[in-house]
Amino acid sequence: MTDTIDNKSSSKGSYTNNNVIVDTGCANLSSVKFAIERLGFTATITDDIKQIKAADKVIFPGVGSAKHAMANIIEKGLVQTLQSLTQPVLGFCLGMQLMTQSSPEGGKDKAINCLGLIPTKVTPLNAQGNRLPHMGWNTLTKVAKHPVLKGISAGDYFYFVHSFAAPVSEYTLASCEYGTEFSAIIAKGNFIGCQFHPERSSELGSKIIKNFLELDSTQMKPELHSL
Repeated sequence: MTDTIDNKSSSKGSYTNNNVIVDTGCANLSSVKFAIERLGFTATITDDIKQIKAADKVIFPGVGSAKHAMANIIEKGLVQTLQSLTQPVLGFCLGMQLMTQSSPEGGKDKAINCLGLIPTKVTPLNAQGNRLPHMGWNTLTKVAKHPVLKGISAGDYFYFVHSFAAPVSEYTLASCEYGTEFSAIIAKGNFIGCQFHPERSSELGSKIIKNFLELDSTQMKPELHSL
């Protein structure tokens, strides 16, 4: 499946970057597409391996369960492709979780192997009695310096919908608190993932997407990672 956004202009001029939104079969791709289009950028929705490998930037969205999403990715033959990418990659929500080593969404003693792009594991969100899923607006509690987070600060609000999360670790760029602290943004090398939905997070979410699409690729250098 491919679907191209035709608007090539932006507030800073003309952008011809070859941006791709990965069609995992488990995301609201229209929402992501419109968020990019509103910023004046061009992108293609696709699960074509050649197009994904040739992209300048890759956006990796996802909603639903890790088990279903990984099954789709395996069926589409995208595992090795996604693991081998060296260009900047930005994951949204479940897309971020799929960047980790594993998720427990398969049930007790049935962890789902994920893509292993960032060496951390997803765990059930310890909400300390708060209602799950964690749904709605919440603030970032800590924010590290990173080119994708230019203009983003602790206390800024973003829109979350999730019951699982990555713990705070050396790969955490920003955290959030809902009962306990968890990773709102994680990164390693050319891979960065947001637990929240940037495409549904108003101006600040758009800022993150815009920062990513305007990146010089050398600002997120690829690193070797265990698969």
